[in-house]
Amino acid sequence: MLRVVEKDKEYIEKRFSWVKRSRTFKNIVRRFNLSNKKVLDIGCGDGHYLTHFGKGSVGVTTSLIEVEGSNNKNINIVLGNAEEIEKIDMKKDFDVIWANNLFEHLLSPHAFLMKLKNFSHSDTILILGVPVVPFPSVLSRLPKFRGSLASPHINFFTKKTLQHTIERAGWEILETRSFFFKLSLVDWCASVFMPHIYIVAKNKKDFLYPTKKVMEWKDMEYYRDILAITGQEENK
Repeated sequence: MLRVVEKDKEYIEKRFSWVKRSRTFKNIVRRFNLSNKKVLDIGCGDGHYLTHFGKGSVGVTTSLIEVEGSNNKNINIVLGNAEEIEKIDMKKDFDVIWANNLFEHLLSPHAFLMKLKNFSHSDTILILGVPVVPFPSVLSRLPKFRGSLASPHINFFTKKTLQHTIERAGWEILETRSFFFKLSLVDWCASVFMPHIYIVAKNKKDFLYPTKKVMEWKDMEYYRDILAITGQEENK
């Protein structure tokens, strides 16, 4: 048992070291000044990204071990389920919502995006990092491009379907990039072939579901909380 614990600790430290050296992450932090922003890091793990965000940032994890481990790293990690983010008792005044390598694991990606609206004000941005099925698809045979098809994943996106999913949840896309290169034009072109994409978006406060969709849901209590986010539950 002792060997397993020691191995886990070594792996955790490697993750922190990898993030610190990550070219992509450095570009994102610099581009959005994340070291000075209050960030909600959903699916934060041990806090390897969280340590680079600004004062007041909070991480969310389903692991009690990760929550307890945060006490030694001077970061704030709370216990909670990303798919029930609305049940977590915390202030909802974040500058940035960060979720990397999470979206592909969720049972309800659309509901997750809708619930995030409750944590965003007019200037809040969402940064969502997701592995995508490569184009052309033959690239998925190469080890570097197999991430999107990993066995723990239950959702699979191309760059285009990921964009549509985010837009249909009432988020306005500002950027879709890999952030591997500093120059936006070069990076945008390279993103076509990149195995991991970041979408930066802001909440469209005036987003409403089509009337036809509201009518379909009007007698179903399951959808009431989602309709309440847009204020359309009153029309049911």
